Amino acid sequence: MVHNTIPEINAEQLQVYLSLENLDLSSNLISEIKGLFSSSLPRNLSNNRITTLEAGCLDNLSSSLMVVKLNRNRISVIPPKIFKLPHVQFLELKRNRIKIVESLTFQGLESLKSLKMQRNGISRLMDGAFFGLGNIEELELEHNNLTEVNKGWLYGLRTLQQLYVSQNAINRISPDAWEFCQRLAELDLSYNQLTRLKESAFVGLGLLEKLNLGDNRISHIADGVFRGLANLRTLDLRNNEISWAIEDATEAFVGLGRLDRLILQGNQIKSITKKAFSGLEGLEHLDLSNNAVMSIQENAFAQAHLKELVLNTSSLLCDCQLRWLPQWLTDSRLQQAVNVSCAHPEWLAGQSLLSVDPADFVCENFPKPQIRVHPETTIALRGMNVTLTCTAVSSSDSPMSTAWRKDSEVLYDAEVENFARYQQQSGEVVEYTTVLHLFNVNFTDEGKYQCIVTNHFGSNYSSKAKLTVNELPSFLKTPMDLSIRTGAMARLECAAEGHPTPQISWQKDGGTDFPAARERRMHVMPEDDVFFIANVKIEDMGIYSCMAQNTAGGLSANATLTVLETPSFVRPLEDRTVTRGETAVLQCIAGGSPAPRLNWTKDDGPLAVTERHFFAAANQLLIIVDAGLEDAGKYTCIMSNTLGTERGHIYLNVLEDGWTTVGIVIIVVVCCVVGTSLVWVIVIYHMRRKSEDYSITNTEEMNLPADIPSYLSSQGTLSEPQEGYSNSEAGSHQQLMPPAGGYVHKGTDGEQSPVPLVLQQDPARGAAPRALAPLLNIRGDFS
Repeated sequence: MVHNTIPEINAEQLQVYLSLENLDLSSNLISEIKGLFSSSLPRNLSNNRITTLEAGCLDNLSSSLMVVKLNRNRISVIPPKIFKLPHVQFLELKRNRIKIVESLTFQGLESLKSLKMQRNGISRLMDGAFFGLGNIEELELEHNNLTEVNKGWLYGLRTLQQLYVSQNAINRISPDAWEFCQRLAELDLSYNQLTRLKESAFVGLGLLEKLNLGDNRISHIADGVFRGLANLRTLDLRNNEISWAIEDATEAFVGLGRLDRLILQGNQIKSITKKAFSGLEGLEHLDLSNNAVMSIQENAFAQAHLKELVLNTSSLLCDCQLRWLPQWLTDSRLQQAVNVSCAHPEWLAGQSLLSVDPADFVCENFPKPQIRVHPETTIALRGMNVTLTCTAVSSSDSPMSTAWRKDSEVLYDAEVENFARYQQQSGEVVEYTTVLHLFNVNFTDEGKYQCIVTNHFGSNYSSKAKLTVNELPSFLKTPMDLSIRTGAMARLECAAEGHPTPQISWQKDGGTDFPAARERRMHVMPEDDVFFIANVKIEDMGIYSCMAQNTAGGLSANATLTVLETPSFVRPLEDRTVTRGETAVLQCIAGGSPAPRLNWTKDDGPLAVTERHFFAAANQLLIIVDAGLEDAGKYTCIMSNTLGTERGHIYLNVLEDGWTTVGIVIIVVVCCVVGTSLVWVIVIYHMRRKSEDYSITNTEEMNLPADIPSYLSSQGTLSEPQEGYSNSEAGSHQQLMPPAGGYVHKGTDGEQSPVPLVLQQDPARGAAPRALAPLLNIRGDFS
């Protein structure tokens, strides 16, 4: 029933067709679908004039229906949840007038595998627009007006494998766009308006095998942008504005170890460095056609295992640096798709590279610019002026142009000065200097700067100079002085800004020794810029310094933490007992913060201070000199500060003077000890002298008492003693005479009279008999 003018259709007309399985009503004039179909929906309603899908119009369709086509109609709005078709697998809505797809529009299509919505003019996909398509594999959205790829409208597409969004106006891929469709195997973003591929552009697409980015305006490819695409086999970058990614970058294709086809046709590549294809170990097909390539460094294709190289250029600089290429093409059997010819030197212009004699590849000059002075990495404070300089030389008189790039993007409105001068250095050499001026630098000026010098023979790139803009720290919050009771929580705030962001650290009393930290009572909350001390103690008191430091410098702010504590006794008070006349010391060692004031009272009244009363250690010691009975009593120590008052009592007891009895006893004991010691000294002295007297000779004389019997005279000679020592008449013995004031014998009448006798020993008889010792009253041992 196709290609007719059927304006409408109702269920009654179809009731007679009990076995109807397929009905094609495409290319008619049907304008609306009502809830008419009880068992069969026309399979194809394309190319009609349907403008509205009424609610419920699709509720009673056949449970076996798998394909629905509504192409080339005038549908502009799709009501949410209108598709209650659990078995439909293919839905086509191409060439309608749908501009916005609302959330949950396709809920009810649990079995849908393919959805095609090309050429609708869709400009907005709401978050969750395709939610409910739990088995979707293919989504075609080509030729619409989408401007961004984000995870909002891709939410729920976890089984999606092919996504086609070419021929849109996409200029941005959000960093987390692919979070909900990480099973993608093929992605087509061609014919859009992408200019940059940021590092996060394809994060999460580890299963992607084919990526088409052709016919955009891509000029910037971030290093490592393809790092996560380990399974990518084909990468199409044709007809973009790529140049530096091949000419200068070294990590553009890192991570593409399994890539076997790379298409770079129709870009702006003029030179190929030896690291241009670094990381492409599996590359087999490389298309560089329609690029005005001038130079190719040796071993530029060494890492790849090429089976096909497509290259056509007539701009080659055939000097000594290109001598390797003809032989390499021949040895690699890649010359079939290579059509290249020389443009310089002049005598080789137009000649095929493969026909040039190897001896003609010479380096007589350097027409391509060479960088002599590279810009230098710089660190500046915010608000300063910065100058970056770059100098290149060339032997060609071809005009040179320069450009400055920041983070691989050209600076179009930069303040640049250019100077050119000729130097006589093995011929005429042009030296070209370009100076980039950055005034009043700010944080937005930070980045990597690079100069590019170009002439007719190619471009050269300087090294990248990093500009870092710093700002001295300044405080947003400063800690305040704080007074707090013991046991409470102390809270100190400190926050600073600067560039780079300052690091906040704390000191106590100029050091890093925190009692609270050792006891795990200190907590630092970086996100809240708060420093806590829990269960504050007296030792936490001090000066706390907040230090803000970054590479530009540092500063600090101080706050005093005062810990308040009610007065208390550091030591228990002790009662004292002293004897009258002694010194009494009463101790009241006080604690508390602030330090308490101390006062003393006696017997609950004022203390009468006399010249015998002294105070020490801030009144913590009460000293009473020459204590008397009147000093005895109850002494009260009163401590007070701003938090309260504490009292303590000491009882002083003064005893009577017990010196008479005690003194006599002491004197008697001392005298006895001294007398005994003297007696022993005298006895020992005499023992030693008499021992000496008997040991000299046998004629020695000894002093004897006067009552020695006369029968002893037969053994010796008695004579009157003389004072001191004297020789006897015979001259054979010595006399021992006690000196004046020495030992005397007292008579019975109490008078003192010298009675010593001299005993003259008989040499023939020897020493005096041992039996005389008791009579002599001499202790010792006679030998």
